[in-house]
Amino acid sequence: MDNRQAMGSWLSGPRAAMEEAGAEFGYRGEQLGLPEDGPGSIARPGRRLGALVVDWALCVLIAYGLITDGYNPATTGNWALLVFFVLGVLTVGTIGFTPGKRLFRLRVVGVETGRVQPLRALARTVLLCLAIPALVWDRDGRGLHDRLAKTVEVRI
Repeated sequence: MDNRQAMGSWLSGPRAAMEEAGAEFGYRGEQLGLPEDGPGSIARPGRRLGALVVDWALCVLIAYGLITDGYNPATTGNWALLVFFVLGVLTVGTIGFTPGKRLFRLRVVGVETGRVQPLRALARTVLLCLAIPALVWDRDGRGLHDRLAKTVEVRI
């Protein structure tokens, strides 16, 4: 094996090495019965991150303007996290999306039922606020918070 080939397989990661060896992984969401592209397919990380940024900015604005009045910037972040938690539980648990998700044409759905039950939305939002579960993804691109709550974020 050439050193360049070994270095390339190391940089590409284990998935690329397995695909080179002949393993077939399919597309994201295939195991969940979702389409590959278009409405109902798994949301890509860029859209999810964009929706998260919009939601967080909205929550910081609410916390800064309505709760802390800008007096203590250190506590504004804590209040923003609380507003983010309440926003996530209420909106995802009732209509399936937050303002940022709606702007980026995303929706959270239950894997089995297609609707997010309020308790699952609560569990998902608690795990999302912890941040670490959202950074661990499976091969479908779902975060650990989605996997544990049995939800998936799809395109509208």
